[in-house]
Amino acid sequence: MGFLVVAAFLGLFMLGFPVVYAILLPSILYVLVEGLPFGLLAQRITYALDSFPLVAVPLFIFVGNLMNLSGITDRIFRFAYTLVGRMPGGLAQVNVFGSLIFSGMSGAALADIGGLGRIEIDAMKKRGFDPSFAGAVTAASATLGPIFPPSIPLIVYGSVTSVSIVQLLVAGIMPAVLCTALLMLTVLIVAIRHGHARAERWPTAGELVGTLVPALPAILAPALMVGGMTAGAFTPTEAAAITAVYVIFISGVLYRELTPAHLWHSAVLTARSSSAILIIVASAALFGWILAVEQVPQTFAAALLGWSKDPLMLLIIANLIFFVAGMFLDSTTATLLLVPIIAPPLVMAGVDPVQLGIVTIFNLMLGLLTPPMGLSLFLVSDIAKVSIRQLLRALVPFYIPLVSTLVILTLAKDFTLWLPRLIAQ
Repeated sequence: MGFLVVAAFLGLFMLGFPVVYAILLPSILYVLVEGLPFGLLAQRITYALDSFPLVAVPLFIFVGNLMNLSGITDRIFRFAYTLVGRMPGGLAQVNVFGSLIFSGMSGAALADIGGLGRIEIDAMKKRGFDPSFAGAVTAASATLGPIFPPSIPLIVYGSVTSVSIVQLLVAGIMPAVLCTALLMLTVLIVAIRHGHARAERWPTAGELVGTLVPALPAILAPALMVGGMTAGAFTPTEAAAITAVYVIFISGVLYRELTPAHLWHSAVLTARSSSAILIIVASAALFGWILAVEQVPQTFAAALLGWSKDPLMLLIIANLIFFVAGMFLDSTTATLLLVPIIAPPLVMAGVDPVQLGIVTIFNLMLGLLTPPMGLSLFLVSDIAKVSIRQLLRALVPFYIPLVSTLVILTLAKDFTLWLPRLIAQ
């Protein structure tokens, strides 16, 4: 029955049903066929949402929306332009570097694209950059958000697997920095080949300080969060609440640009986005419970371990599975449905659960850039006013640093884990 439920989900999804319906309908049918109490549906769904770590999800979404509406995003962009705008590629370098800073407060790829990305694309188009190239840089750099703390996908992963969310967030720092460096190197090479525009001169010390000071409160946010969490001062969920209060404070008191309308609009957008994520979380929890009852994860684990017990080989297989899944499912759905099945046999074989979390989430983020789902592709295409085909053509050079980062994270276990181990000591 468990495999029939999975098959029904895949069938409905391929027929074009919304993912929530594709998950819920087979689950409801299973409960009816098995003669289970109908109240079980409400019980499992409610139980799934009764989770303290998941409170961080709407809080960080709220932070991202508030940043986009209260002027923080503009200050980040101005500082990034002053700092790296003279490098070959100019605004394209600003795009990548600014995404790293922005992700330190929003934790989401689509928030980066919808806020800072919109500013960056418009600025690049005004400076003569090809719209498809501007969109490609924005889409590629947005993948930094989900692995650099605070990361909403890593929080969801930790809540599903019971892996330390603090360790996951700390482990995401070095991969994000590595990916940023590789993306900026790619921009440099492309810019030199095509002679892209850049700032006319390097900034003076006064200009640099003049843009750093307004942006400094936003830049310090991830350091404060990670420092507080690793010191045991607060949990990741409490860090999300502290960050929300912090953003309200700097927007309202320091920048004096926050209005009641900003708060209300941010809250409304957060409610919509959070509802879309959490209803998937609740539905997937019911689906996962059915699979657990039918011992689907155990059957899959036995088959996977029977094929190979080498941790690296299993991690490569998992990468292939998640890469294909990311082409069709959003990261939250893929995490909730696949991780409880795939993670246990890999951990049993010796794969570190923190490394597996970073590899999984970064892999699924590549799905934002791959058809047919590719949510980043559709959002960037709409903002940049280019076709998906043009955007994919411009993205080709950027797949190299992204895939290279994934390969390094897969093969170099110590690179991913040395910072969490250092802090633990």
